[in-house]
Amino acid sequence: MKTAHDLVMAAKESITEVSVEHADETIRAADLLVDVREPDEYQSGHLSGAVNIPRGLLEFKFSNDESLNARDLNIVIYCKNSGRAALSAKSLAEMGYLHVTSITGGIEAWQAADKPVVTPTLPEFD
Repeated sequence: MKTAHDLVMAAKESITEVSVEHADETIRAADLLVDVREPDEYQSGHLSGAVNIPRGLLEFKFSNDESLNARDLNIVIYCKNSGRAALSAKSLAEMGYLHVTSITGGIEAWQAADKPVVTPTLPEFD
């Protein structure tokens, strides 16, 4: 029987990953930057320009949103520490997306490298 860790390790063998050190260039060239964490994780801080499509909805969103139909989109995916992103990248590749890259180490590695994170704030009502 396989564990979640086994599935992540197998996915990482078949996907493209980029290190945090080289991620800026990959993100600039991307058509879409996707944060596959849950909405509360996304709200606690995310990469600038990222859209939130939680891992559990990814295949459905990509299947039903016409703006995501082009299989040649340059897609960069990240999560907390790269497990969900690896599974997501593998899934999108299986769906026929040709250019999917996962950020190694996810947002944890991004923050450890002192890279900027957007933290939304609620407006103040006086």
